[in-house]
Amino acid sequence: MAEENQPAPGQPEGQAPQQQFAIQKIYLKDVSFESPNAPKVFTDGDWKPEVNIQLNSSHQSLGQNSYEVDLKITVTAKQDQKTAFLVELTQAGIFTVAGFESENLKGMLAAFCPETLFPFAREAIAELVSKGGFPPLLLAPVNFNALYLQQAKQQQQPAAAQETAH
Repeated sequence: MAEENQPAPGQPEGQAPQQQFAIQKIYLKDVSFESPNAPKVFTDGDWKPEVNIQLNSSHQSLGQNSYEVDLKITVTAKQDQKTAFLVELTQAGIFTVAGFESENLKGMLAAFCPETLFPFAREAIAELVSKGGFPPLLLAPVNFNALYLQQAKQQQQPAAAQETAH
């Protein structure tokens, strides 16, 4: 019983608890597939669509070091200026994230968790597009860490500009 309060081997006394990351659940939260110009889109010449992909992520605390992270992906494919298909998908997960300092916690929730969700969303989108009668759409890998760092840098620039203006 006395061992329960002892620091982990190699961990000095008084040090912060060990970092923890665990996936509690991954699930499809919302999905929509539309093909507003079917069947005409299937008979109009060669398939050379313009594809637009938008990514957004958000998170909320569920208490006790648990967080829900949502990865929303919208894919619009247009053929000759007409929408061939539109996919809107929200892949979500519940994660346990503990023992991280504030900045690292933000990075875990804004980059690492969405990166964990992305392969599930990618598979669901590929399946929806294929079931919609279109050639498979495989989304390229996304560097969520680079996106997070870019966004953080953009948020710091206006704040720095305001501080120098005062």
